[in-house]
Amino acid sequence: MTVLSQVNYSNKALLSERINKLAQALSDGVYEREDTIKMCLLAALAGESVFLLGPPGIAKSLIAKRLIQAFDNSSYFEYLMTRFSTPEEVFGPLSIQELKDNGRYVRLTQGYLPTAQVVFLDEIWKAGPAILNTLLTVVNEKTFKNGSDIERVPMRLLVSASNELPDEDSGLEALYDRMLVRIFVNRIQDKQNFKSMLTVGTNQEAQIPPGLAITDQEYHLWQQELEQLKLTDDVFEKLYQFKSLLEQKAEQAGVEFAQSDMYVSDRRWKKSVKLLKASAYFNGRDAINPLDLLLLQDCLWNSAESRDIVWQVIKEFALKYAFDQQEVEQQIAFCREELNDVQEALEDKFAMQLSMEMTTGIIKKSVHHYDLSSVKSYRVGNASDLVKLVLLQSNMSVSEQEKGDSRWVYVPRNELERVVKDGSGDVYGYVNQNTNMCRLRFELDGSDNLVIKDIANRAVLVTVVTKQGLDSGLYQEWLSKAEQAFKQLEDAEYHLRKVKSNFHGALPHGFINPELPIAMESSLQTLQQQLENTKSECERMVFRFKNLDQFFS
Repeated sequence: MTVLSQVNYSNKALLSERINKLAQALSDGVYEREDTIKMCLLAALAGESVFLLGPPGIAKSLIAKRLIQAFDNSSYFEYLMTRFSTPEEVFGPLSIQELKDNGRYVRLTQGYLPTAQVVFLDEIWKAGPAILNTLLTVVNEKTFKNGSDIERVPMRLLVSASNELPDEDSGLEALYDRMLVRIFVNRIQDKQNFKSMLTVGTNQEAQIPPGLAITDQEYHLWQQELEQLKLTDDVFEKLYQFKSLLEQKAEQAGVEFAQSDMYVSDRRWKKSVKLLKASAYFNGRDAINPLDLLLLQDCLWNSAESRDIVWQVIKEFALKYAFDQQEVEQQIAFCREELNDVQEALEDKFAMQLSMEMTTGIIKKSVHHYDLSSVKSYRVGNASDLVKLVLLQSNMSVSEQEKGDSRWVYVPRNELERVVKDGSGDVYGYVNQNTNMCRLRFELDGSDNLVIKDIANRAVLVTVVTKQGLDSGLYQEWLSKAEQAFKQLEDAEYHLRKVKSNFHGALPHGFINPELPIAMESSLQTLQQQLENTKSECERMVFRFKNLDQFFS
């Protein structure tokens, strides 16, 4: 890292820490409104508008008043809309002097909305068309037409509020669409917070430590810099994947996407990307991270029903797709399937399935058969005429004296013949390279295959080594498949390391409620454990496949 890049990294880290401290100061003493204030602050830093939905008396105006303190030497305008509200009450009265002297309709805007940096409009949908149409231009273009002049509006944040959504076909869709961040503000839920609100109360103004408030120069510089952040191809693919999930959910609901409450305009998607850039920038990063996309839960709903659907999709996206969790899981599953296919082929080829017949006579008895005419003979120490049985499955050892997998056992030929005939029995034999005899237990499984019991009393398929040995072509085919499958698992391991690094690189996140990242961390840890377990299991399986030629020698 160069000296310049170190300085830039340090500056970004300091900016992130500063914004985080500012959000905490603005939230201090405002119970259960911390996430709302953080999102409103982010919206202000991105130059976007906020709509607060909720019943009366839940501190919606307090949130807006707190946010004015985020900016140094800033101005504030607040107004409660009614159906009798006039443009003069919002945008300023007409100048009688200007009308008399020059015949111009010019408003005196000082102290009204056109000169304010933070604006709070309560019960916004009750305003008349004259106010709303002018407001649409102010929000969209940040300009105000005052007579024949076009004035720049310094508004950094518009917080609008209502206890209801705009009616359908009310003509308010265009203005509602421009309010990017939409937050449902509920009554205080926690018992202790409710008690604190009643007994301690909440100050109208926050105590902002010196040096945290944002100056005009800083604000405009940050606006220019965050616009330079790029939407990378990788993050675009994630965003498009999320968009597709949202559309699929709407189709499953049985409504047409473009005509439903789930409709999201192209303008809203574009404005959302600007918010995501601001999130990345004020978290001290050079690019949008998939974690930033979770902020879309407050940007894409239009109604209470669509809000629930958006949140469901956000949760599904966060836990399955944001950091390729499902893709890694599929890679692990593919490895398991490929190795299991090789294992099944091995078992199908070599499992010792015994045939059975009933003896005649007074006492009927079942007798089992298996062709042992071509078995190969072995010697262990002074013991001769032994046959070798290869264990076809991983196991916990068939002898207390051995640790790890038992790979093969040697037993007397005549003892094996007895076990085959009876369908079960105990035999003394040798395990792997051990020259000490131990007792081995043989039985039949549900498919009449001969199995040996390991020390955990689990059945392990066996096969007897014949003079023909192992077919080299078949062995190479199985080995190749096993190695390819394990390579897939190594790719999954690298993939998981990469996405975990990407995830942790975006933490802590200054604007997202930590509950969902905590759940994501848990899902990644579960995936890591699943991968480690699979890798341990697969290493044992691959080891067996690689050494099959020795087992059958």
